[in-house]
This record gives sequence, C-alpha cells and structure tokens, in this order.
Amino acid sequence: MAQGAAAGGRAFGRRSVLHGAAAASAALALPAIGGATPAQARTGRPSADWGVQVGDVTTGSGLVWVRSDRPARMTVETAATESFRHARTWHGPVIGAGTDFTGLTSLRGLPPGEQIHYRVTLADPDDPRRTGEPVTGTFRTAPVKRGEGVRFHWSGDLAGQGWGINPDRGGYRIYEEMRRRNPDFFLCSGDNIYADGPITASVTLPDGRVWRNVTTEEKSKVAETLAEFRGAFRYNLLDDNLRRFNAQVPTITQWDDHEVRNNWYPGQLLDDDRYTEKNVDVLAARSLRAFGEYFPIRTLRPDGQGRVYRVVHHGPLLDVFVLDMRTYRNANSDGRQTEDAQGILGAEQLRWLKRELSRSRAVWKVIASDMPLGLVVPDGKTRFEAVAQGDPGQPLGRELQIAELLRHIKHRRITGTVWLTADVHYTSAQHYDPSRAAFKDFEPFWEFVSGPLNAGGFPSLKLDGTFGPEQRFLKAPDRANTSPAETPQYFGEIDIDGGSGELTARLRQDSGEVLFSQTLQPGRVGQ
Repeated sequence: MAQGAAAGGRAFGRRSVLHGAAAASAALALPAIGGATPAQARTGRPSADWGVQVGDVTTGSGLVWVRSDRPARMTVETAATESFRHARTWHGPVIGAGTDFTGLTSLRGLPPGEQIHYRVTLADPDDPRRTGEPVTGTFRTAPVKRGEGVRFHWSGDLAGQGWGINPDRGGYRIYEEMRRRNPDFFLCSGDNIYADGPITASVTLPDGRVWRNVTTEEKSKVAETLAEFRGAFRYNLLDDNLRRFNAQVPTITQWDDHEVRNNWYPGQLLDDDRYTEKNVDVLAARSLRAFGEYFPIRTLRPDGQGRVYRVVHHGPLLDVFVLDMRTYRNANSDGRQTEDAQGILGAEQLRWLKRELSRSRAVWKVIASDMPLGLVVPDGKTRFEAVAQGDPGQPLGRELQIAELLRHIKHRRITGTVWLTADVHYTSAQHYDPSRAAFKDFEPFWEFVSGPLNAGGFPSLKLDGTFGPEQRFLKAPDRANTSPAETPQYFGEIDIDGGSGELTARLRQDSGEVLFSQTLQPGRVGQ
C-alpha cells in the first residue's frame, strides 16, 4: 500500500525530550471542571492546572499561553536548562474574566536554534507573595543555520462527531505518539473544536461496544454564547495527553468551519432548530474571540481582533503560510461562476499570499490550507464547500483564485511550495500536474492530507480534474463516521534535511506506522 514507505527515524540527541522536573510538571492532574481544586480554594493561590502552550515560534521569539482559575498576574521565566539557573524574567499581564482567565506573554530576543526551558507562575494581583505552583514547559527556537534540519507534524479535527475524550482508551492517545517523536512544532490545520457537535456520556458502536466520553455542561449542546465557545475550547484541555504535548511542542494553529458550525460562510442565516442565534456572523465573532483566548497566535488578539492568516518564519529552511479559507469566502454555491474575485480567500488575503510567497527566501514554502484543493467536498446536493466543484474543465468559481495563485507561483519562479491540509477525515497524497489538467499554466506540486486527530472517519471523496490531480496514496474507511475505536486516526510528518535540503513527507497513523512517504528535492518550481 505504501509507496516508498520508510521509518524516517531521527536521533533525538540534538534536543532533549521532556524529562525529570519538566515531565513531572507537564503531567498535570486533571483540571477541576468547575474551577479551583478544594486545596487551592482554601489557600486562595492561583492555579494553572490547564497547562501551558507556546505558539508561532521563530528564530528568536515565541508566545506563551496559560489559564488561571482566578484573577492573577502572569510571570514567565526562561533559561537554557531545567535548573533555571541564570533565568530571564518576563512580566506578563494581569489576567481575569475578560479573557476567560487566559493570558499571553510574548518572548523576544531568544537565542536561535536552542532549547528553551520556561516556567509560568501566577500570583495574586494584590499580593505577589501568594503564588501558585509554577508550570513548566520547553520548546526549541528555529535555527538560523541551514545545516540544522526541521521536523514538524500536522493534522486536524479534534472531538468531532461526538467522539470526545474516552478515558477507557487513555484519551487523545495520538498526541502522546506525536510528542514521543519530538517535532519542532505542530501545525493544526483547523477544526480544533466541534462547536456544533455535542458530547454525550456514551455512544454504542455498531459491534455493541460502548464508547464513553468525558462530558461537560458546555459541550452538552451546540455552542452559541461566548461562555459555550470558551467551554468547547477548554474541553480538549481536560486531556492529559494534550496538556503534556502542549508543554513540549509549540503550535501553529489555524481554524476552519467547526470552530463555529459545519460548512459556515459569512452572512449565513441558519435554518437549524438547535440554534436560537441564527446569524452565523454573530456566532463566528464569539468563536473567534474564544479562539484568540485559547491559542497563542501572533496576529490575533484575545479580544478577537486581528487575523488568523499569517506567515511563520522558521529559519532558512522553512516558511509556513497559514491560510484562512473561512472568514473571507463567499457563500457556498454550485461554483460555476466565470468571475469570482472574492472566492475562498478574499481578494486581500490572495494579494497578501502572492506578495509574501514572492518575498520568501526559505528553501521550502509550506502552504497550510485548511481545505483541500482537488477533493470535491459537497455542501448538500448542489453546493460545494471547498475549492473543487466536480467540473473537470477550466477553472470556475473558487478555482479561479487558485488558478491565479498557481500561475503566480510559476511565473515568479517561486520554488519549494508544498500544500498541507486536513478536513476530510482520511489521509491521502495528491500530485497535481498540468499535463493531466484542464488548466495548464502552473508547475506540478504535491498536496498531502492527514487527520483526523480524534473524530469520525469518512469515505474518500472524488477528485476534480481541473488542476490535474492524481492520487498516489489513500487510506479511508468505507462508511461514514467510523469511531476512533474502529479506524485509525492520522497525522502527517515533514522532515527537512539540513544537509541536502530534501523534504520528506510521511503520512502516519496513530500507532506511528508510516503509510506513505515521498521525498522532494529543493530549489525547484515544480515537483
């Protein structure tokens, strides 16, 4: 089944895995769903039981996240070792109810290509002597030398279709497998939550087994209020695998539809009895605010202002272009328009992407797309949710924007572009080539699909021939919404060799097994 599959192992000696004191603090006790633990309530000291995260790490910067159980002042210390000798102190904000007790501290001027150990301390804003137990983590800044390689993982779709944290299975086990492989960062390709998917206490599987879920009040219904969206993001942090992972692996996070509602688009009015708020724009604004509170994203403030799309520079080998195919799209339709300036990206985001790709000097330019290009993703019987709409001819509808982008990449001789995505709940690899396409004015490229992290599996979708895709690998279930107990969950892995500059993409399942591997050569416009 696998084409050129290889283990692709890497020695971990160049960078320490969490151990000792760091591992102990990362393995936090399950947070109290209703607030502070009894002991903390007695002492009045702030608690950071929801763990720590770091996001959008570059050669010299990172953004540290924490959540308190009460108002607190956030302080971060960084050091080269776990002993925190010669630590540097970063004074963060006073965090409170306005951000659901989450806080961010920006770290700048860090040494490049180094392992950074950090600890977050929360103190009573009125009495700095009353501090909670520090929570520690670690991450590696991006290198400035090309000789140092890069490894990262990507996937998406968490707690979807009612498959939540199952204590009988050890929770979100895929995060422990990814943590064990010690990537430089994790790219989450969207659907970090399923705001439209309630979590019930149990689900009976087709073979009679019972799937049990951890449940919370906020996840008992679809999310409409800001409190319910916050609760949906907080739900996943009840999983100790995810909290351990967050304490070791920095993230680059994007969003897609289920952060709000399945297949949503701006201006949509809902015909769904589960919702009292029918205006999707209202729901999206509430979700974006909670999204900004719960993930460390450089371009998005905790109040929901700013934007999700951005480029994260990870040294000379890699730039990651994070797209937002949700916020600026037009309404889902049959996709047969002969002119479509808005498309799926919006005109301004497309201009930004073309400009930043042209400016990039990185060897590899990963385009993190929250939706696939050539897979036909339906929205009902006559509308389409992604780019492709099943017509294999010349570009129409949203395909027009992609054609414009691909033409730009070819004519500007932009090398090393690779597309990564999730969304469809199976794993596959597509190679796009103008020799097979109706639209010819582009150079060949690869698109790799992974996921879900912990959600239902779904059968494969048809390919649209407009950009000439050929499916080189596919693994998908043969029926809809198979549980994580029935079919594997998936993540992808990118390894960039510091010496040769070669990029190897591997599609893995939750056991770590490599299903497919493809190595690409640097310095080429097409592959």
